[in-house]
Amino acid sequence: MKILKSLPAKLLLGLLVGMVVGLFAPEGLMTIIVTAKYIMGQVITFCVPLIVIGFIAPSITKLGSSASRMLTVALVLAYVSSILAAFLSMGAGYAIIPGLNIASNVDSLKELPAVAFQLDIPQIMPVMSALVFSVLLGLAAVWTKAGTTIRILAEFQQIVLQIVSKIVIPVLPFFIGCTFAGLAYDGTITGQLPVFLIVIVIVMLGHYIWMGVLYGAAGIYTGTNPIEVIKHYGPAYITAVGTMSSAATLSVALTCAHKSKVLRKDMVDFGIPLFANIHLCGSVLTEVFFVMVVSKILYGQLPSLSSMILFCLLLGVFAIGAPGVPGGTVMASLGLIMSVLGFDQAGTGLMLTIFALQDSFGTACNVTGDGALTMMLTGYAKKHSIAEESIAAVEL
Repeated sequence: MKILKSLPAKLLLGLLVGMVVGLFAPEGLMTIIVTAKYIMGQVITFCVPLIVIGFIAPSITKLGSSASRMLTVALVLAYVSSILAAFLSMGAGYAIIPGLNIASNVDSLKELPAVAFQLDIPQIMPVMSALVFSVLLGLAAVWTKAGTTIRILAEFQQIVLQIVSKIVIPVLPFFIGCTFAGLAYDGTITGQLPVFLIVIVIVMLGHYIWMGVLYGAAGIYTGTNPIEVIKHYGPAYITAVGTMSSAATLSVALTCAHKSKVLRKDMVDFGIPLFANIHLCGSVLTEVFFVMVVSKILYGQLPSLSSMILFCLLLGVFAIGAPGVPGGTVMASLGLIMSVLGFDQAGTGLMLTIFALQDSFGTACNVTGDGALTMMLTGYAKKHSIAEESIAAVEL
């Protein structure tokens, strides 16, 4: 029964109940559902700038205060892995999605009832303003060694995480249920469920392809056999599938990585905890493909190439700042989805749903990919004659 209390189970239940209700609901009930969805959407949208500031700025201060050559290398590896996975997913999206026979049926949709009343909750600032503010504040705090500000940002991050865990996450199943009730009522979702299942399978295949690329590159760079790392990662992969959290899987991942004979122990202690927080290649790959699918379903077309390139480049930054918790990547980048790709509440609600349904496997890809990047760190340290005792573990 424990699985029934998990977030994917709740989201799936909300999705199914919402679809059933939407198929048979009278107009009066749909008016209530549409109004509830609007209010919940306002709350979620209001939280987006807070999430951006709470995740990005403290992460910059933590990483900047521990700056070193190896930290710089680790950041570059994590960012390059994420954006290359994003571009791989984008290319696959443009190649595959048009062939999935996803047809937008906007013109033939039944009209949803109007909202009974509006409760507008404006954001404290636009999302892009929050992003720029977060970056400038984080960098300036590091440059000036503003200890008080850094501690305040760390506390603010914990506050935002509580807002996410105690308000946003519990609201999501109801918001998603209302979203799918509306999609079922107006006819949008009726013929698209098989497409979602196909898309999830495609994304999972993409995870395995990207893990193969990472470990292949690590093996070539270090001149060692990547199988010596991969063969120990089974428990970490399974744990990540069960927890949907890189942070929750950290202790298992450390144990698995320490069993490998080709990874330096100091690189494991340094890299694995760091990458658990900044390397989210599987989640990025998933999100890029899914936003393209959702755009095709709801808006009738794929995003423009220029928008997708900008989205991928910025998503790599957001992924570094996102927490290693369930749904951390998509939650941190909701503002990016809305501001760069122009998604509305229906689009973000659909994104949250299908992302959460496969988040377990995206997290498992993140965690397993950390082993490949740690291989590269080991190779870099050996090639540049960096003494083993000179690298200390990074506390995050």
